[in-house]
Amino acid sequence: ICRKAKRLAGKQAELCQTQPEIVREVAKGARLGVRECQYQFRYRRWNCTSHNKYFGKILQQDIRETAFVYAITAAGVTHAVTQACSMGDRPQCGCEATRNRPPRSPFIFEWGGCVDDVEFGYEKSKQFMDAKRRRGKSDIRALIDLHNNEAGRLAVKLYMRTECKCHGLSGSCTLRTCWRKMPHFREVGDRLLERFNGAFKVMGSNDGKTLIPVGQNIKPPDKQDLIYSDDSPDFCLANRKTGSLGTRGRTCNSTAMDISGCDLLCCERGYQEETVVFEENCLCHFHWCCVVQCKKCFVRKEVLMCADWPVPT
Repeated sequence: ICRKAKRLAGKQAELCQTQPEIVREVAKGARLGVRECQYQFRYRRWNCTSHNKYFGKILQQDIRETAFVYAITAAGVTHAVTQACSMGDRPQCGCEATRNRPPRSPFIFEWGGCVDDVEFGYEKSKQFMDAKRRRGKSDIRALIDLHNNEAGRLAVKLYMRTECKCHGLSGSCTLRTCWRKMPHFREVGDRLLERFNGAFKVMGSNDGKTLIPVGQNIKPPDKQDLIYSDDSPDFCLANRKTGSLGTRGRTCNSTAMDISGCDLLCCERGYQEETVVFEENCLCHFHWCCVVQCKKCFVRKEVLMCADWPVPT
């Protein structure tokens, strides 16, 4: 990222110059977010493709998919920076200071270990991810992107979990030492997917400085909700303008009734059965100590793939 520092300005350029190690974690977090996006959307018509030309077109829109990308990326940056601090990989940060921990509870456990300093990761994510969107406060799109960035960060920050280790004779657990850890990133992705499914469509208010939900008797979205302003395309056919790669050649499940089912994924164009050859590990053996050696086997499987055009019945 910092090699392109000439294109950056403000807080982003400042981070590149003063804390390049943190920016490397920012880049790792962005990649973490994209991988999680691809997992969560693996059965959807738009599967979070990382193809630059198509992915860039998605980011230029204000649709639900864009909202998820912004949120999961901001969450990934928060998670990656915080994790690096806890691992001791970065001199600028470490475990959360003892003074910030919850008060000691002598009857149950005492706080110890390394508490993830999620506040540091949160601030660095905000500093970097929100920088480009702070210029025009009356820009509706900027307000939407900033809101979704914050929703992503909160999906990490507000769901810290407590981990404990027992101490005592024969595992009696007469004393427990506990610390606070971030949620696993898969949990963050699952939570944001739920928010994606219930995302709010919004529009700008008359003064252009606030957002209001579209429709009657709809409660305003809270800080953890995802928001968007434009309806998504159907993503059935390839379209560079909308960032759609289409669903041609995607594998589907003929018996599934959800979004992975052939009817929905293939946009009712039908599907064809094809034979595909996979390479996978087989005949694995454990050798003392401590290596597992496998051979490569080629396996033929019958798969169903979405057709280009409607298949005659």
